[in-house]
Amino acid sequence: MKTHTKNFYFPNFEKIICLFLLLTGFFLKTLSQDFAKGADVSWVTQMEAAGKKFYTAEGVETECMTLLKSLGMNTIRLRVWVNPADGWCNAQDVLLKAQRANDLGMRIMIDFHYSDSWADPGKQTKPAAWSNLSFADLKTALSQHTNEVLTFLKNNDITPEWVQVGNETSDGMLWEDGRISKNPQNYAELNNAGYDAVKSVFPNAKVIVHLPNGYSNSLYRWFFDTLKNYGGKWDVIGMSVYPFWYTTKNDWRNCNISCFNNMNDMVSRYGTEVMIVECGMQWDAPEACRDFLSDLINKTKNVSQGKGLGVLYWEPQCYPGWNGYTLGAFDNTGKPTIALDAFKEVSQSTHPLQLKTGWRYDDLQKVILFDKTFSKVTLFDSAGTAIQSFASTNRISMKNMQKGIYILHAALKNSEPLLIKFIYN
Repeated sequence: MKTHTKNFYFPNFEKIICLFLLLTGFFLKTLSQDFAKGADVSWVTQMEAAGKKFYTAEGVETECMTLLKSLGMNTIRLRVWVNPADGWCNAQDVLLKAQRANDLGMRIMIDFHYSDSWADPGKQTKPAAWSNLSFADLKTALSQHTNEVLTFLKNNDITPEWVQVGNETSDGMLWEDGRISKNPQNYAELNNAGYDAVKSVFPNAKVIVHLPNGYSNSLYRWFFDTLKNYGGKWDVIGMSVYPFWYTTKNDWRNCNISCFNNMNDMVSRYGTEVMIVECGMQWDAPEACRDFLSDLINKTKNVSQGKGLGVLYWEPQCYPGWNGYTLGAFDNTGKPTIALDAFKEVSQSTHPLQLKTGWRYDDLQKVILFDKTFSKVTLFDSAGTAIQSFASTNRISMKNMQKGIYILHAALKNSEPLLIKFIYN
């Protein structure tokens, strides 16, 4: 058994990979965790403190995120408030939830509200401690807060994949200084202060600018044209999609069509990725909600250029009427409704392929097992560097391998090689 750290070359390596993927008709993205399916569960610790419990459909009490993962979700979104009066959603509370998600192997999105409480289209109130700051000091405060929270997470081994700079900022944030309709230059500078702060801690994190009403193309064109014209930066356009507030209330079909068209337009117009970071329907219309979600997930997965990143449900674990909210997806007994079956239906493998190609993944042993002995098996990283190579074997170990994209080449004398690109998570 040998381990190589040098480049392992054989003729037309990249062409063979591309040809193989083309001929097989799919990239293993469809069997990976590339597509985010998840939920914002920021209320969960507060609900637990109030005695709320969560149960499987069979009535087995289960930790909330574990339950959501079993339903096909792979991503958790968590909001951050600057100095909340009751402590919920402050940095420490966010860390506790992030650690639970991380321990489950789930992906993480952090959502900065830049407020002591809710920030949304109707209110973008400055934190009390920032209320009398000059604009220059306001930018500094925003940058420091972003940096401090993310550094706190990083020091506790939490690495978010996405970070939102503001929440539903259709008219900017930190009013009145950062109201985009009145002070577009100010808003762009505040946005960029957050963007740069994120990148200073997590250079690979994707920064999201998030607006409501994902079905409103006119809003998105106006907003992002303005932000772009004033030098604003973003990596992903985040959307909220709630049919309840659509032109025709609860007309989810046309709502989704409008959203799909808008997503495609954003990709074409700005070249950036898009993502549904919030969605939901009435808890007591679970069949309609399931159909809405299935359709929305399918449409997002089919956004042009593969730039639709995922769909997240907002607070699905809510008991009906919790804090006045009725768009969750659990019933009064703490069980998920059939609405969340939409995530299960498109649930994707978190392991290498389980295909009729002569190999399978053994999760217990963390090995890829072949149904025959190959003369040579080589595992490459995404850059084409060989990291493991074995002669005369029917297995390859993935133990202690980091998450990432890998390419496997299994050679057999007088036969076509097995060549697969996959994402290991």
